[in-house]
Amino acid sequence: MKSFIVLALFVAAAVAAPATPDGDAKIVRYDSDNIGIDRYAYQVETSNGISQSENGQLNNVGTENEALEVRGQYSYTGPDGVVYAVTYIANENGFQAEGAHLPKAL
Repeated sequence: MKSFIVLALFVAAAVAAPATPDGDAKIVRYDSDNIGIDRYAYQVETSNGISQSENGQLNNVGTENEALEVRGQYSYTGPDGVVYAVTYIANENGFQAEGAHLPKAL
C-alpha cells in the first residue's frame, strides 16, 4: 500500500503541473474500470494535452507476499514544446519510472 501512496504522489505532482498556463483545461476523456477489490484501470486525457493511464492488480492474494502492482504512463507538453512521456511500474520493488528525458540507472 505504501508503494501505491508514493506512486499517487508522483503522479499527482506530474499531472498537477500544467503543460501550458491554460488554467481552463477540461477533461476530454475519462474511462474508469474498477473491477473490484483486486484490480482497477483508468485513462484520462485533458484539453491541454495531458494524458494518463494506469492499471493496478493485487498479486499473491492471500499470502504474506500480497502486494499491489501498478503500471501506467503519463505524458504532457512542456514549456519548451517537447512532449514528455513517462512509463512506470510500482510494486514490492519500489517505483520504477522510464522516459527518454530521465537519467538511466547504472
